[in-house]
Amino acid sequence: MERIDHLQHLDKHLVDELAQVARETIREELREQTRKQRRTAMLYAASGALALYAGAALALAVGLSLGIGLPDWAAALITAAILGVLAYVLRGAARPHPGPAHHGHPAPRVGADAAQPPPVVPPSGAATGLGAPYPPMPPTAPGEAPRPGDIDPETPHHRA
Repeated sequence: MERIDHLQHLDKHLVDELAQVARETIREELREQTRKQRRTAMLYAASGALALYAGAALALAVGLSLGIGLPDWAAALITAAILGVLAYVLRGAARPHPGPAHHGHPAPRVGADAAQPPPVVPPSGAATGLGAPYPPMPPTAPGEAPRPGDIDPETPHHRA
């Protein structure tokens, strides 16, 4: 019985030693990866700071060149307006644009389309198993029931 207890002690010691080696190996790899990422982050930060100073120098040059023919306050105002427009354009380029709707609001309906209610759009991710959110419905006039010939018996039916 003592021999089994002795072997269990050796097994526990071996497992502890293997865990220690694995922890040290992982710790060294993480240190090396962190060192590389830290260097990359510092280079990006330095690049951003230099780009900021370059942009400020460019804005100053534009303002000074406009100040030759205009009063100083007008040159500063025009430079600020140019920078504001550039910031707005860059912000718009960075945002994803939805399809026909703009900023979460549907496009205004005009003419004959204004009388019809807007189409019901299923929540994203709702799937029927056919690759489309819901089966396409045949066009009908408002208030008119679908005709029996327009209904495809093969399409799945959804109940609310």
